[in-house]
Amino acid sequence: VQLQASGGGLVQPGSSLRLSCAVSGVDLDRYSVGWFRQAPGTEREELACIRGSDANWYYADSVKGRFTISINPAMRTIYLQMNSLEPEDTATYYCAASPHPLNYYCSDIGFLTKHWISGSWGQGTQVTVSS
Repeated sequence: VQLQASGGGLVQPGSSLRLSCAVSGVDLDRYSVGWFRQAPGTEREELACIRGSDANWYYADSVKGRFTISINPAMRTIYLQMNSLEPEDTATYYCAASPHPLNYYCSDIGFLTKHWISGSWGQGTQVTVSS
């Protein structure tokens, strides 16, 4: 199992950025994939997830309306489109596969970092929003 996050960088406030998560060794028809972030000194925060079984998605309130998660099954890549970036969005961004192939993990009660921690994680990509 391997998840490779990429696409981070230094951008100005108000800019957009698209992150990519290349996935191998995970059945994307069954498992969910999520995006998380962690700023220095803070806990890892869940952002958005997408279900492999039905392509439904779930967003945390903190990014709803600004971030969009999508999947290209043929490329085995999950994207996170981030718009209207703010300095508070500065963090290392991670993608992860759910621990089990259950829709619960990508739902309002299941999409929490503590539930995903035993899943498979990528190495993270740094996003810095600064003028």
